[in-house]
Amino acid sequence: MSESAARTVVIVGAGPKGIGVLERLCAGAPELLGDRNLVVHLIDPFPPGPGRVWRHDQSPLLLMNSKAADVTMFTDDSVRCEGPPRPGPTLAEWVEQVRDGTLDVEIDPGLRAELDRATPATFHTRRMQSAYLSWCYRRILDTRPESVEVRVHGTEAVDLTESGADQLVWLRDEPWPLRADAVVLTVGHLDGETDESGSALADFARRHGRTYFPPGYTADTDLSPIVPGEPVLVRGFGLAFIDLLTLLTEGRGGSYATAADGTLVYRPSGAEPILYVGSRRGVPYRPKPGYGLLGAAAELPRFFGPSEIAALAARPGPIRFRTDLWPLIAKELGWGYYTELFTAHPERVTMEFAEFAECYREFDWDSEQLRTLVAKSVPAAEDRFDPEELDRPLAAASAADAPALAALVREHIVRVLDRGGDGAFSADLGAVTAMLSVFRQLPTAVATGKLDPESQLFDVDGWWFGFFSYIGSGPPRARLEELLALERAGILAFLGPEMWVDTDEERGLFLGGSRKVPGAVTATTLVDARLPPPDVTRTTNPIVRALHDRGRLGAERLVGESSVLSTGRIHTSGIDGQLFDSGGVAHPRRFALGPHTSLRIAGAFSRPRTNALGFRENDSVACQVLRLTGES
Repeated sequence: MSESAARTVVIVGAGPKGIGVLERLCAGAPELLGDRNLVVHLIDPFPPGPGRVWRHDQSPLLLMNSKAADVTMFTDDSVRCEGPPRPGPTLAEWVEQVRDGTLDVEIDPGLRAELDRATPATFHTRRMQSAYLSWCYRRILDTRPESVEVRVHGTEAVDLTESGADQLVWLRDEPWPLRADAVVLTVGHLDGETDESGSALADFARRHGRTYFPPGYTADTDLSPIVPGEPVLVRGFGLAFIDLLTLLTEGRGGSYATAADGTLVYRPSGAEPILYVGSRRGVPYRPKPGYGLLGAAAELPRFFGPSEIAALAARPGPIRFRTDLWPLIAKELGWGYYTELFTAHPERVTMEFAEFAECYREFDWDSEQLRTLVAKSVPAAEDRFDPEELDRPLAAASAADAPALAALVREHIVRVLDRGGDGAFSADLGAVTAMLSVFRQLPTAVATGKLDPESQLFDVDGWWFGFFSYIGSGPPRARLEELLALERAGILAFLGPEMWVDTDEERGLFLGGSRKVPGAVTATTLVDARLPPPDVTRTTNPIVRALHDRGRLGAERLVGESSVLSTGRIHTSGIDGQLFDSGGVAHPRRFALGPHTSLRIAGAFSRPRTNALGFRENDSVACQVLRLTGES
């Protein structure tokens, strides 16, 4: 292929998002470029397909938090996109086809046992997902048009400049840049420098010979400074904590066994530290349930969809989350919950669903009429949908001391496991299904430009995303069963909700506890077990930082009637992905996609047959790039 005659695109980041854009470029090229040649450069120091997060070179103990049947890299006919869909196997289908020999795929021998026992409901290891993503990348290469050439550069992109219309991508340790007609940044979650609070904690640790781990990707964190038996404070009870817990227990030689009475038992290796964990909620993310929906499919969206959002946008004044969006969202979640409860478990209610639904449609969410309807038709309090109690299950809890509070955390985990394993409570999954619908609609509300800045930053980006992750993006059930086993073994202790952290200068120790009870524990190490928030001003990603420092990549700013707030996200035009500079001017040849951009897409794999936003985003950007390069 002649380099001078070819159109050229650079994709910075060759993980799942990057190869997703590549797939859409290959799908759309025949129609939008004809027989004109296209060269696509993939820039990533990690393997194309898996990228950094899903690379094979990580602990075999780390799991996905999605079932195999819920993970796909391929578009289907549910996706409303301009480019042609290119169906392919879900992770579950791929595993089955590899296992029965339909697909001739060379598998790491270490994955064979996992492959043999897998079902569509399996939470696979990240190494298995790495194998799937590697195969997806090879399939993209094997099925690409002859006019498309892909070149891989196993290094970092450190800067992006331009000369006229030419985009110049500079690579680490390379003297000459890559010339491109368009550049797409698919850089994923942004690593970042610590903020002022984290810097103060790190300074305290340095002065006293202690250890502080700021927010970061757990699988890439060197945990060797944590020594056996050391008391460690852990702030955070989400997925980063689950990874941390696994690496510091099983990852250090411990093992699990089942006792004669069926209780899970942890057998320490002696290399484990002692972990004291807490958070604002004080409880872990809710695990994925062990059942599917059993009743009629809920009509979604029903109360929070395009027409409702359009009606809010047409009103004068800003839209506020708590007063305008939340009543509709909560009603939508309740609709999903009660649809499943009434149609799957009629023995637990006192009226027909049609009668309930007619009244439910008419009443506002936070109204006495709706409360009366639910009380009349759903006799058991445990069968009623209460998002406030769901969000803060221990908010009203009281305890005399730390052991009593820890017992409340333990009891909560047991209840959650029981509900998640009992199909009688499948209405919980109905609420999660509605939550996924809400998540797909929220970008439309954000795109109106009328959402109040405080509501968007603190309520949507803050509370809602946290609530969604807590309810809908939790770990496999087995992880919570292991959590209880570790507590019984004395390896872990629950601090409870409203966790606080402080430092003791005199003793040189970290302090931590719960505002619910008096007293504190002391520790020589503190771990903030979470990913860094989006912040282009603090990112350590070289190309993003370089562009931002020169004003060529802007931090998203929310402008309201009386305030302007920065979200720290890469400022883009939303689903179209065009990159804005610090002055708010869109660059016609630069694009950015991913969880830390303005689109606010979940950092998760797309589910099949859901018209997934991630696929539509990939397609939108790819089609723009193809038209742009076709005109060059």
